[in-house]
Amino acid sequence: MSAKCIGRAVCAAAAVAGLVSGPQATAAPGPGPEEGSVAGLLADLQELYRKTEQATETYNATAEKLKKQRAEVKKLGAELTKSRTALHDSRAAAGRLARRQYQGESELSPYLKLLLARDPRRALDQGHVVRRLAAERVETVERLVDREKKADALAARSRKALDAQVALAVRQKQDRDEVTRRLKDVEEMLADLTADELDALRRLEERGTADAQRDFLGSGALGGPPGAPARTRAPSKAGAAAIRYAVKQIGKPYVWGAEGPKSFDCSGLTSRAWQRAGRDIPRTSQEQWEQLERVPLHRLRPGDLVVYFPEATHVALYLGEGRVVQAPRPGSRVKVSPIAANPLLGAVRPDPGGRPLSEYRPPRLPEGATEGSDLGYGSVRGPGEG
Repeated sequence: MSAKCIGRAVCAAAAVAGLVSGPQATAAPGPGPEEGSVAGLLADLQELYRKTEQATETYNATAEKLKKQRAEVKKLGAELTKSRTALHDSRAAAGRLARRQYQGESELSPYLKLLLARDPRRALDQGHVVRRLAAERVETVERLVDREKKADALAARSRKALDAQVALAVRQKQDRDEVTRRLKDVEEMLADLTADELDALRRLEERGTADAQRDFLGSGALGGPPGAPARTRAPSKAGAAAIRYAVKQIGKPYVWGAEGPKSFDCSGLTSRAWQRAGRDIPRTSQEQWEQLERVPLHRLRPGDLVVYFPEATHVALYLGEGRVVQAPRPGSRVKVSPIAANPLLGAVRPDPGGRPLSEYRPPRLPEGATEGSDLGYGSVRGPGEG
């Protein structure tokens, strides 16, 4: 069965009735005019959030490339400085050699003297002097040529790297502007809603998520008999550390582009949690999905990453018992959510070779860890903008 058919509805039913892609599909059939209007609003709002998160992950990817490019420019700059210093030394040595030749102190002068010597044996004994001086001149010239070529090549690479850095900086600004525009769309939509409409949206989303979670767990997708409680496997040592870190972040705000320690976006939380567990993983949800090892849902263990949406634009850490720790979206805070809170794409494991712990005690959740709606609007400012 394709991972794309695992979403906010039971996979067994999806195989018969078709793909169910989100909680809006789980609303009660035949809604009245008012409920139908609210369901449409919820679908529109969820689509806006989804596009915003997709733009955020694009921004994160560009920001990561820019960070690496800046490091490359710095490295090439240091190498170029070192190469130019060596080139200066070679030119100085060549200058000394030229002066010696001009003053008659090159290997040619002692060679002629030895040829005209009255004692041939002495000439043979001192022949190594000629060879040494000749080799010194060749080595000096070759070193000068090689260092000039290396300095020119490094200068060209440095210019190219700097041009790439400038281009990435321009693209990062464009990505930032796109996220800001998407967030403004959300802000404008929410600003037009009354308190009663927002409350109705919240109730409908919560009901859809609850229905999706019930159907998903009932499908047996996490292993075990359909309808049985989800069994929690023991994580690896690193997975347990990643979960402990993520749980400690519960309550901190979602800020797009943030990777801690005061705020997070979805992939900022997952990448930082695993970094603190001793393993560097890709920064964005899409890179995590593409580069980390896939794991079937029935083999999920705490610390694994659950990836959402067909474009892999959202990610969370599996906590166990059918729940995840996630930074949901702007306006929300890091929290514990049902695994079916978004349409599942699949799961990946950052440490596929990690052996399960013989004993595991899940971390204690803080009060209110599961509370709070995913609806809301956060600041459009990016990290470092005040």
